[in-house]
Amino acid sequence: MSISVRVENLSKTFVLHHQNGVQLPVLKNASLQVNAGECVVLHGHSGSGKSTLLRSLYANYLPDTGHIWIKHNDDWVDLAQAPARDVLAVRRSTLGWVSQFLRVIPRICALDVVMQPLLDLGVPRDTCVERASALLTRLNVPERLWHLAPSTFSGGEQQRVNIARGFVVDYPVLLLDEPTASLDAANSAAVVALINEAKARGAAVIGIFHDEAVRNQVADRLHHMQAIEEIA
Repeated sequence: MSISVRVENLSKTFVLHHQNGVQLPVLKNASLQVNAGECVVLHGHSGSGKSTLLRSLYANYLPDTGHIWIKHNDDWVDLAQAPARDVLAVRRSTLGWVSQFLRVIPRICALDVVMQPLLDLGVPRDTCVERASALLTRLNVPERLWHLAPSTFSGGEQQRVNIARGFVVDYPVLLLDEPTASLDAANSAAVVALINEAKARGAAVIGIFHDEAVRNQVADRLHHMQAIEEIA
């Protein structure tokens, strides 16, 4: 199985400027390798750096040291060193992201929110509508809501729109931050099916899942993380 993601000796310390510059080390020499077609779940106690590592993988956080290699087309891109234009190119076609919260422009309807990543790739609008509609249906978002702004939706409905947006492109790498946290059993099952289908087509999936039942259904292996004070 080919490698899609390599994290090498990643370290990250946050500086709390509003607390007299207190330094809070979160990651120290973290390393990880993920193959195409497998799901690796970041696992550990609160404070072990799971979210920091995941956000670093999406280049939301800039690490202090180390490398984040992502297989982009036929090349390796180090997101820890890449210029912004290269990070955006990787996000556009290679690196999908589903967070715990939906952040969208007000008044944009749910269908447009979901299909925007496909439109950005130049996919014909009819195809985008078809793909987005199919995902919203699978995730039990009622059709009567598709042309309304998600800001008016319940938390669970917003999260399902968020998940549909994250899966609308067949990204080679998927980062999932507690995607089922606000979902009931039926909708969690729909997300599990989407994750397993992504794995079957060869996507490398890295996620955080506090729901043990969901974790057991999607994880090929757990990547155990420890807080820095536990490592020392």
